[in-house]
Order: sequence, then C-alpha cells, then structure tokens
Amino acid sequence: MTIIDAHAHLGEDCVFDETFTEEELLDKHRSHGIGLSIVQPASCHDLETVRTQHDAIFALSERYPGQFLGMANPNPHLKDDVYEEDVRRCIEELGFVGIKLHTSAHAVHPDSRDGRKVFEQGRKWGVPVMVHTGAGIPFANPSNLMAVAERFPDVNIVMAHCGMMIMAGETALAMERHNNLYADITWTAGFQIRRWAEAFGARRFLFGSDHADNAGAEIGKLRTCGLSAEDQAWIFGKSAEALYRIQPGRDDT
Repeated sequence: MTIIDAHAHLGEDCVFDETFTEEELLDKHRSHGIGLSIVQPASCHDLETVRTQHDAIFALSERYPGQFLGMANPNPHLKDDVYEEDVRRCIEELGFVGIKLHTSAHAVHPDSRDGRKVFEQGRKWGVPVMVHTGAGIPFANPSNLMAVAERFPDVNIVMAHCGMMIMAGETALAMERHNNLYADITWTAGFQIRRWAEAFGARRFLFGSDHADNAGAEIGKLRTCGLSAEDQAWIFGKSAEALYRIQPGRDDT
C-alpha cells in the first residue's frame, strides 16, 4: 500500500515560528514508508520569500523524482496579477498539483474577494484547493467553505485538519451538503475519522502529517481507529491519487 502525505511543508514559517527541513521530510519517508509527499511552503507573506520556497520545493522534487510534488501557497492578499502569475508559474513551470489557502496565517476569509481568487485559480488550472480549517476562528471555520463549495462546484476543496476538533461538527455539516469537499485527517481524532468514513466514504479523506515528526502518530491513528483495510487504503493513498491525478508508482525519471 502506497502512503501519500497530502499535507507537508518545507521552509521557514514567519507566522508560527516553525522550520521545516528537507532532512525531516526524507527521514519521514524512510522511517514510515511514505512513498510521496505533496509539499507546500511554510507560511510567509511576501512574494520574494514564497517564490524562494516554491523553488526549493521544485528542486527537492527534481532531486528525488517520484517522491515529492508541490503545492503553491502565495499570499492571496498580493495584487491580483502578482498572485495569478505566481500560481501560473508554480503549475505550468514547476509542475505543482494544487493551491493552498491558509485562512489564519494570511488572515483571509475563503468567501472574501481575495479568498475567492484562490478558487478561481483552482478552477482555471483544474487543481484542488486546500484550505486551513480549525485554529483561527472566524476565518478558519469549516462552514465558511459551504458558500465557496456552492460557488465553485467544479473545484475540489480539501479541508485541512477537519476543523481540528474544535470545529469538527462544522466539517461534517459541510461535507454532508457539498460533494466537492474533501478533508485531510491531520490533528483529527480517530473516532471522528471512522464515523465520517462510514458516513461520507473514505474516498473523501486524505492522509497527512503537517509536521514530519507527526507522521508516525497519524499513521498509528489510522491503523488503530477501527477502519476497514479498504478504507485505510483509500485514506493512506488512493484518495490522493484520485484527487491529484497521481499515477501509482509514478517516477519522473
């Protein structure tokens, strides 16, 4: 079974004072049998810094083909043409497979003017948009995504963290109403994942670590929370393969 980590970071985070390193990502792959990580920048606000981090993710994917893919995360409050150009560069030139909207780090409501342009780019390029949910109320409420899920029914939206326990009830409400909403299971209780997989289908949930040193805990949680082998296979990898159109056993060499 291929494990795909759909939520990983690389770089210096100026909002949460975190540092995500290449060595940690590689060690996570070796220690836990993770075959592929979809890597996004750490939180930063200016164009120069995020471009540098995007380039570092691309370089990592080039050095380790088949093990890493990129997800763009420029600040939505950048000027429209600047934001759109950086997303274009990431997808067309660097081969990234998704876009991130970090509601709390960038202080943006998903259905605000600047928030909506993220989903417009997801629609334009045909890639999923991952949105931070949970910590960071009111921007990070999962229920905020119901309006954009309806406004952009052709865009697949991944709710990072499933509301982080505190807003978990809104995650279920949103997923029940909108079939284009998915979720990664980082920082989510095992009993909730089991119940939601039964209610909405395991195909709508993706494995992620967020922090490399959290990978083992997230793997253990999925293996011990009562999921069937088939549901585990979907969450560990098949959901990400389908959503991000990843070929099993892909290798860019």
